[in-house]
Amino acid sequence: MGGFFTALFRHERLVTIASLAIVVSLCIVIMQWSGARAMMVDPGADRIIYSGLVFTMWWTMMMAMMLPTAVPALLTDTAIARKWSPADDSARLQIAFALGYVVIWSAFALAATAVNIVAGQLIQMTPMMAITSKIIGIVILVGAGLYQLTAAKQACLVKCQSPIAFAPGQWRAGSQAAFKRGVAHGIYCMGCCGPLMLLLFYGGVMQANWIGGLALYVLVEKLIPARWHLHQLTGGLLIIWAALLALSLIY
Repeated sequence: MGGFFTALFRHERLVTIASLAIVVSLCIVIMQWSGARAMMVDPGADRIIYSGLVFTMWWTMMMAMMLPTAVPALLTDTAIARKWSPADDSARLQIAFALGYVVIWSAFALAATAVNIVAGQLIQMTPMMAITSKIIGIVILVGAGLYQLTAAKQACLVKCQSPIAFAPGQWRAGSQAAFKRGVAHGIYCMGCCGPLMLLLFYGGVMQANWIGGLALYVLVEKLIPARWHLHQLTGGLLIIWAALLALSLIY
């Protein structure tokens, strides 16, 4: 049995990816369950239960969408730790880094939950939690599109694509330092992808095709070199989309 585990952990990257795949799969199941349950609850009568279900839906959604995009940074950080601090337990460092990343997206999920609940009270939404107002939809598309063209997006994308989550000469050993690196990577990742998540309110927070398409785009955007300017192309397309939607209101 000992030989089996020794051989298993020689393939640490496969173990890490497989573990994350299991976590993501569980998040997808829980996301679908909590979203379906939230649609059956009266927000006015069961406010606490509804808020808890909506937060669970958003949290699991963010974990399912964003954890896979953090794999390159997680594996690279572990490889560097193995070289510079071989005494540290790699599994513990990976968990610490992942937790730091999760903290940032948990905060985002909490903010998105608040927006979701308030929007549901003030704006008409479909059963799939998509905003029905074309005017608000235009604002969302323009906002997300313009952000894609900003220097802030470019800077966060470059940092997010870089698998090294620390400045040269500032490496620190230990789980606490790994946690801080995970937080730093999560902040850049949220700065890169956070505004795109607002598109869920346009396409439908519970619309599976929209969620999957957005998750795939975010992953591709991180994998393709920033010099290819995919984010700028997407920004232009979103603005054109908004313009066509505006024309449909006129004609």
